[in-house]
Amino acid sequence: MTVLGPSESSEQRLNLAHSFNAVGAVITPFLGAIFILSGIEYTPAQLAGMSSQQLAAYRGHEASLVRMPYLVITGIFLLVAGLIWLARLPEISSQQDGDERGNADKSFKAILAHPHLIKGVIAQFFYVGAQVGVASFVIRFVKHTMPDTPEKMAAQFLVAHQVGFMIGRFAGSAMMKRIPAPSLLAIFGVGALACVIVGTTTSGLLSVLAIVLVGFFNSIMFPTIFALSLKNLGPLTKRGSSLLVMSIVGGALIPAAMGRISDASNIQVAFVVPLVCYLYVIYFATAGYKTRAANPISEAAVAVEAK
Repeated sequence: MTVLGPSESSEQRLNLAHSFNAVGAVITPFLGAIFILSGIEYTPAQLAGMSSQQLAAYRGHEASLVRMPYLVITGIFLLVAGLIWLARLPEISSQQDGDERGNADKSFKAILAHPHLIKGVIAQFFYVGAQVGVASFVIRFVKHTMPDTPEKMAAQFLVAHQVGFMIGRFAGSAMMKRIPAPSLLAIFGVGALACVIVGTTTSGLLSVLAIVLVGFFNSIMFPTIFALSLKNLGPLTKRGSSLLVMSIVGGALIPAAMGRISDASNIQVAFVVPLVCYLYVIYFATAGYKTRAANPISEAAVAVEAK
């Protein structure tokens, strides 16, 4: 998506494509609330008063609700894999001078000549970690700040979070026609940061609504960071893309860190972690994304060493 068109509009193109991913992000929590959450909730005292047989039966019932939705998800994955297999996507190749394909893309040192890419990989790590962490703990956050909220109602706040995410994707794609992508990324980064600050320093419905609104500001971050990080990479575009994709491991590590903090304190305190993540995204949007002219002598040296 970033290379199949003018470079100056790559961020807008990628955001538009990701908007349809956000549509799925809205639908799945809604379905999850229907098919996975049973609506049966017991207090810790009630659970403690159950016999081992009653507790095992309750847990078995709750676990059984997960099986069919995940089987359906597996079927969807197989269907999508088949569609990708049948699709005729163009092969994007980059040719260096001479008969051999770009030697520079065989050396990791060539990547280091593009610091904006490295900063982009770090920004993507933090963004994905924050996005997954916030979305994963919305229900727990609601239950902490508004303890009397039923589980299924708490799930509706997650749906609202994802609806904001979807709206932000489409709106962000439109706004990029007038606002430069780095500036818009900085604005959305500041918005997400402000929402997390409100969420961690207030209580009740206000704090919940602030965390719900984070979904809107998260919306453009992944595709915009991705496209900005690939600027001026030339034959290294594929390798740069692979590094950006691998950086989504932040979505596994940062929520785990939030969980540890939540267990030691509470989930509201744990939201300090995404706050730090958004600070780095703002740095990338204001300074880290900037490319610098490549040094032809160093690039030649890298190509010779790769040989």
